[in-house]
Amino acid sequence: MKTPIELDNSLLKSWSGPYGGVPDFTAYKVSDFQPAIEFAIKEKLEEIDAIANNPEKPTFENTIEALELSGRKLDRIHAVYGIYRSNLSTPEFNAVDTEMSPKLAEINDKLYQNEKLFSRIETLYKSDEKENLSKEQQRLLWLYYTDFVREGAELNEEDKDKVAKINQELAGLFTAFSQKLLAEENNQYIELNTEADFDGLPEEFKKAAIAEAKERNLNVLGCIGNTRSSIEPFLTFSNRRNLREKAFDIFVKRGDNKNGNDTNEILVSILKLRTEKAKILGFKNFAEWSLSNKMAKDPQKTLDLMNSVWKPAVEKVKNDVSAMQEMVNNEGGDFKIQPWDYRFYAEKVRKAQYDLDQNEIKQYLQLENLREGMFWTAGELFDLGFKQLFDVPVYHADVRVWEVNNKNTGEPIGLWYFDPYARVGKRSGAWMNSHRDQQKIKGNVLPIVSNNCNFIKGNSDEAVLISWDDATTLFHEFGHALHGLCSNVTYPSLSGTSVARDYVEFPSQLLEHWLATPEVLNKFALHYKTNEPLSQSLVERIGKAANFNEGFATVETISSSFVDMKLHLTTETVDPDAFEEKVLSEINMPAEIVMRHRIPQFAHIFSSDGYAAGYYSYLWADVINADAYEAFLEGNGPFDKNVSERLYKTVLSVGNTIDNEEMYENFRGHAPQSDALMRARNFPIES
Repeated sequence: MKTPIELDNSLLKSWSGPYGGVPDFTAYKVSDFQPAIEFAIKEKLEEIDAIANNPEKPTFENTIEALELSGRKLDRIHAVYGIYRSNLSTPEFNAVDTEMSPKLAEINDKLYQNEKLFSRIETLYKSDEKENLSKEQQRLLWLYYTDFVREGAELNEEDKDKVAKINQELAGLFTAFSQKLLAEENNQYIELNTEADFDGLPEEFKKAAIAEAKERNLNVLGCIGNTRSSIEPFLTFSNRRNLREKAFDIFVKRGDNKNGNDTNEILVSILKLRTEKAKILGFKNFAEWSLSNKMAKDPQKTLDLMNSVWKPAVEKVKNDVSAMQEMVNNEGGDFKIQPWDYRFYAEKVRKAQYDLDQNEIKQYLQLENLREGMFWTAGELFDLGFKQLFDVPVYHADVRVWEVNNKNTGEPIGLWYFDPYARVGKRSGAWMNSHRDQQKIKGNVLPIVSNNCNFIKGNSDEAVLISWDDATTLFHEFGHALHGLCSNVTYPSLSGTSVARDYVEFPSQLLEHWLATPEVLNKFALHYKTNEPLSQSLVERIGKAANFNEGFATVETISSSFVDMKLHLTTETVDPDAFEEKVLSEINMPAEIVMRHRIPQFAHIFSSDGYAAGYYSYLWADVINADAYEAFLEGNGPFDKNVSERLYKTVLSVGNTIDNEEMYENFRGHAPQSDALMRARNFPIES
């Protein structure tokens, strides 16, 4: 029998409708979250206690499988909660988030520190009976056992209490960091007050700036929001150097303005608590703890990889800056290239060296066409079909939903939600979320995934044009979505993207390659006015310029990776600005470039533990990605069916059911080779 709260609170109700049920966003209210979360937490803890206190001998079914089935109600609520947190942030929701985040963190502590439960898991893990389990069941048992040990199941009671307290403090700090950063982005912008302020901006970007000013109810001609999707094109095309400097300044100083949204004090507290937790758990520093369940294992291995790519990338930057400076001098400019000049003059050099204008390319990059191009690519590679649905509830009018199916049989395999546009209350960047993981533990549960971006919407009657970089990001995030959608495993904890953090970026980075294939460009890169495809000449020029500015992209990203790793290797209290300056000086950071994510705005590592001491994962995965793409090139090209089938069977569909290194070798036949990355970036390979 359902309790009164279950009857009254829509968040506690099971998802209903087709596809195994979908969230009913038309029924949810922010005021429902707190009582629903508290009810679902209580229910899950009761389920955990029942498993731990089961008088029967521990078996896989009554312990591990029972844990996999526990907390279903909380899982559903947490999925909706995450959607609100990332996409619909309001002061009302933020108040709930601040209160609930520590309580949600507390569940894991009560799980991992339950002695009776760990005893059952340990008994199973160390028994001979586990040899009778399937390979997937053995992997799941291994995962539970190692996670419990890693999270402190073997600690004494005093240390368990300390770790639990730290985890709850961290959860609150993560929430505070995210809220301050979002407020900083929402509240800051560059005003465009005269027609001259629009000088150099592409027409569609100009219209978007005008539309944003109207949306914000500003008494100005236009404005540039403080998000990457707005700032970077402004820095690339604006002829107003003084405004470029202002735009650059507000972007790189997010969270570092000594105002109410300054994040420095919070992140220092996060770092201190992480160090304390790692030491209690028996590690020298947080980096060692973080990498204990990653492919890299050893922080030094990540630093060695970064160093191997850093030097050739910096040399490439020096050559590129020299070409830019020559252009400035020839124009009579009396200044040295500064960070707010880099994108602007890089674009000029691109035009001069490759006869390639990003504005020219952008006329062919219509968001909706590229989305269709992604669908087509997934169909060609993995036999996936996409059918738009119009009767599935969504959380915002901009969100659309597609059924993903096997295009040969029509059998549904999941749902894909697409939320492409920037808005106030939505965090910046682009990401993939899994709202429900695929599983077959009790019937066939279909995955529900989303891709969320921050493209500038512009006018409703006009095509949304995006940059080449944004198109690459679109394909990247769709790669994550395919990883979730193609999953075909039994247990949710092993499903989809639930792999090592430094492996999860591999499928997403791999899919980026297909954007630049002639097959995709010729079919889907169509001019927004004439509907004509890219000319062969332009396709060839894109190919020739493929590695242009690779030095910049590499330096921008690896510098953030160095700083992240060194932040988490140190056990001393840091001054964020001084620490950042010191590390960048030690690695000889080019003065013309800043880190992709400065410390005070580094949400990857301070909004959760997800990428903490793990931002190197993008480079680590890019080694794997470059090596994997060569498998297609060694075959019959990007659409080689045999290679794509092998990729599906050995990577996309198997989740975390086998060791990730073994998984890759099953696909490629050998371990990933870093020389492939150097070839892909046109960097010299040291013999």
